[in-house]
Amino acid sequence: MRTSLVLTLIGDDRPGIVEKLADEVLAAGANWEESRMARLAGKFAGVLRISVDADRAAALEERLTAFATDGLRVVVEPSADNQPSAFRTLRLELVGNDHPGIVRDISRALAHRQINIEELETDVTSAPMTGEALFRARATLRTPSAVTLEELRTTLEALARELMVDLALDESRAAAAR
Repeated sequence: MRTSLVLTLIGDDRPGIVEKLADEVLAAGANWEESRMARLAGKFAGVLRISVDADRAAALEERLTAFATDGLRVVVEPSADNQPSAFRTLRLELVGNDHPGIVRDISRALAHRQINIEELETDVTSAPMTGEALFRARATLRTPSAVTLEELRTTLEALARELMVDLALDESRAAAAR
């Protein structure tokens, strides 16, 4: 019987981290299923889902947590996908002058409607003409089927006006991205 494990990883960035992880996963007979990894402020950070035979999971976890001696912290958790079965996937994009509170206010509005943020990518860049700090966010949302697209769009557009950001919510692009 196979089980899924979710790993979170953080440590000083250097070449070979992903290779070493992949070697351990393969040596345990596990399969690398999905991951998101990035270099942030000189650190390597990532999340990874693997599947492995249940009787090999504990040994693999022990080997992976031993990476701490190399400066890479690894946390291993069994997966627990308990999302409701009836849902819609949406894509949210936001851009505006950077200021504190944008992520908090948008995530609060989504959580209030039981909408899960499945993926979130943000960055701050310089605006082309002014050089001011420009905040961008891209998110994949998992919405309960009871939440209508029109109601969500109305709510988020009102919030976007308050935050002085441009916001786009799209159902078709999210489906194509999946």
